[in-house]
Amino acid sequence: MLLKDKVIVVTGGAGLLGREFCKMIINNGGIAIIAEYNVALAKEVKEEIDSERVYVEEVNITSKESINILIDKLHVKFSKIDAIVNSAYPRNKNYGKHFFDVDYDDFCENLGMNLGGYFLSSQLFAKYFYKQGFGNIVNMSSIYGVVAPRFEIYKDTSMTTPVEYVAIKSGLIHLTKYMAKYFQGKKIKVNSISLGGLKDGQPETFLKGYKSFCLNRGMLDAKDIAGTLLYLLSDLSQYVNGQNIVVDDGFSL
Repeated sequence: MLLKDKVIVVTGGAGLLGREFCKMIINNGGIAIIAEYNVALAKEVKEEIDSERVYVEEVNITSKESINILIDKLHVKFSKIDAIVNSAYPRNKNYGKHFFDVDYDDFCENLGMNLGGYFLSSQLFAKYFYKQGFGNIVNMSSIYGVVAPRFEIYKDTSMTTPVEYVAIKSGLIHLTKYMAKYFQGKKIKVNSISLGGLKDGQPETFLKGYKSFCLNRGMLDAKDIAGTLLYLLSDLSQYVNGQNIVVDDGFSL
């Protein structure tokens, strides 16, 4: 029960990663808050997990008002918030195009929604943590925030690594370090996880190409990231602060 009675907010909690994170939190004695823009999907995930320690709350991470409402509701309900896991993945309808097809306005909008949303969530929760006297922020980054994309694995597919993605994820790692140092003396931890690719219906040629760079398994499942998050949320990592932990089966070596 490494997270016994800890109140942990997971933005994007109904997503591929988020739902596994919420299950892990519950299985380790914590209270999971599925903080989602898509409330209907979040309710489905709550039913799937089937625990009284899972709560669904609506949030838009690009709205100061929405985040503050969430914080106020959780304070009234639990009198504390132990941690926020930033794992939401907001993007507009044009996200994911190849480099020369990306419009400047779309580039700026996607950075604002994603990296900007992580900044806003972290800023407002950190204000609460200052008053509370402790807190924990974990940001979901990517191996493509650490190394350049391996474009060769996309050969013969329609896939690519979006330029917005690498700008967001690399920026997020340094934002994590910035905040950890800025909060010095406030008992607030800020760390990030740079995860490798997750299996999500990709074509076999891509999976094979991806695995050729890995050491054992290849692409991971969302639950493979949950153990690292458990460590960062628990007291086992009490003095781990400002760090980026890579979980990618050696893909970035």
